[in-house]
Amino acid sequence: MLFLTSQFLVAPNVRRQSLVGGCQLALNEFSPAGPWDQYSLGRQSGSEKRNAGKIAKSSRRILTGKAAKKDAGAVLEDVKEEAKGAAQSAKEELSKATNGTVQNGAPQDEDDSPDWRRVLPHVITAAFANFCFGYHIGALNGPLEQIAADLGFAGDTITQGVVVSTFLIGAFIGSVVGGPLSDSLGRRRTFQLDAIPLILGPALMALSNDVPSIVLGRLLVGIGVGVNTSLVPLYISEIAPTKYRGTLGSLCQIGTCIGIITVLLVGLPAKEVDGWWRTMFWLGTIPGFIIMGGMQFAAESPRWLGKVGKWDEARKTLTTLWGERFVDGAIADLEAVAEAEKLEKDEASWADMWSPRYRKVVGIGSVLFILQQFAGINGVLYFSSTTFKEAGIGSDMLASAAVAAANLIGALVALYVMDRAGRRNLLMGSYGGMAGSMLLLTAALAVPQLHDSGIGSALSVAGTLAYVFTFALGAGPVTAILLPEIFNTRIRAKGMAVSLCVHWVCNYSIGLFFLEAVEKVGVASIYAFFAAVSLASVAYASSQIPETKGRSLEEIERELYGPAPE
Repeated sequence: MLFLTSQFLVAPNVRRQSLVGGCQLALNEFSPAGPWDQYSLGRQSGSEKRNAGKIAKSSRRILTGKAAKKDAGAVLEDVKEEAKGAAQSAKEELSKATNGTVQNGAPQDEDDSPDWRRVLPHVITAAFANFCFGYHIGALNGPLEQIAADLGFAGDTITQGVVVSTFLIGAFIGSVVGGPLSDSLGRRRTFQLDAIPLILGPALMALSNDVPSIVLGRLLVGIGVGVNTSLVPLYISEIAPTKYRGTLGSLCQIGTCIGIITVLLVGLPAKEVDGWWRTMFWLGTIPGFIIMGGMQFAAESPRWLGKVGKWDEARKTLTTLWGERFVDGAIADLEAVAEAEKLEKDEASWADMWSPRYRKVVGIGSVLFILQQFAGINGVLYFSSTTFKEAGIGSDMLASAAVAAANLIGALVALYVMDRAGRRNLLMGSYGGMAGSMLLLTAALAVPQLHDSGIGSALSVAGTLAYVFTFALGAGPVTAILLPEIFNTRIRAKGMAVSLCVHWVCNYSIGLFFLEAVEKVGVASIYAFFAAVSLASVAYASSQIPETKGRSLEEIERELYGPAPE
């Protein structure tokens, strides 16, 4: 996502003034089958949950004042406790019935699970939003100097920095409003609404003849990207079958990579053809139209439909996405969670993000993005051009292509192993590989015997590519996939929004201060710091991150949150 993540193309001219370089830097950045008697038990548990829910509803209606007799209070308290106990017992029985082998009320094995091909068109449509992300974060790398010359701010590093960094301001705004929008309008309609700035922004930049126009266009694109960096993994996690949730979620990362490579190829004529940058931005409107039109035919999230009480629509949607025989168990699971959440306030507020019940998981989401950014992905990408030139590869385009290839290969490997290795193992392995790569780069720069020889340059290139590959393998995609899995339905959209706000603030801060830090302490020291953060991330993932592979969102929710509070 985010990622979703922040793997961005390097600025072609690494000698650019520090303000522009800093702002540009800030933008450079997926079991064996249970026996059929377990399946029957799961469906019985679903029935128990529905009955318990009815008792709980009756209890609440009486407890709110509709009971006329004062002496019924003690009896009603017993009924309430009995209803809560029955609901919790039903959940525990369902958990025992699944025992990691049965999900959503139906047996799951290699041959008996919802067909992922049913969901794929919906996922691909959503992943076009990540394509927009990748396209627009790289859109200014090549043509910025031509844009500055055409619009009259050539040599004005402050204005160039404003044009570049406005994207991040828009992304922050988008991440704030995206959560409430998707909760009120639904995931599908929010995608369509979000397509508007993704169309208008590039069109305005293509037509711009002055600085305010291109800044406004850049702001609109940033808002669109800010909304979809949380919306895409949220949507995919809620429609994907449990068994394939990680694999399908990894398509977010691949969409971003393809967007980066596409804009790299589209931008090839930018230095030779006058005004080509306008064509680049016109082409950048196409994914927005695809999202707006495609989402007209895509399915709404069944979990959102259940959250707002549209159970008939949720059933129809699940039938479309998963098939008829997987629907009853899934609906029972969703109803049980909905009943538990009704014991709380109906709608989560921003203040609830920091309540004792939720602050741990919100803290995990925020810390994951802090670690991801301060592990140094942007710094490595920014200096990759210099690294390649010192190794005798003078072409910025070739350097960018090599980095983009490492990024895409890592994302493709993640697609294959996400639902096999598990989220936590991938995070630990990814950050471990990033730490090793950073130590290799540090040694190549800090050890004179290596730095002054051809060996040092070769090690630097190898370390850079290994770092990008290992980042794309885990630290990039897993963070975006994991967050909607650990946030429960009540806070999922707002929890994603809080975490993405932290991401964009860290992104902007690193871009603002990175070059100054390099000037004061040197690149080798900064790389050593990145290695230390990566090692700390391994320890954090090992001790704090729950494993979510192969578990339904409702099962994860029961473990992390337990029963609803009184």
